[in-house]
Amino acid sequence: MKSIISSSGINSDFVNRVAEISGENFFNCYQCGNCSAGCPSVDEMDLMPSQVVRYLQLGLVDEVKNCKSMWVCAACTMCHARCPKGVDISKIMEALRVMRLREVDAQPRVDITDFSKDYLERAPQIAMISGFRKFLPL
Repeated sequence: MKSIISSSGINSDFVNRVAEISGENFFNCYQCGNCSAGCPSVDEMDLMPSQVVRYLQLGLVDEVKNCKSMWVCAACTMCHARCPKGVDISKIMEALRVMRLREVDAQPRVDITDFSKDYLERAPQIAMISGFRKFLPL
């Protein structure tokens, strides 16, 4: 898949809206990977948390809008606890979910039967609570 990086993508309405809704400056992230290393849900994600942030930094909107990771994020804030720059990726993921759910044709894309039995046994309880929140109509 070919990705085109441009200054218009970096300064796009989508990227600015994610920053506004989340209240996070994801440009502070310098890609240390601590967030991804500590994420309890990373095995089920198609993009690691650090990759979601990098794609936003580069203005690769389509890759972020269509990723499964925002739906898998348990909002446990482990990423924030481990981040040396204090970037709370769980807030960014929540902003992405909110924006996708506000789109007319958007539907949550996570089905609990998609998860492995091993993951469901070790998943943090907040993952289930967060999951219920993601499926409620706005």
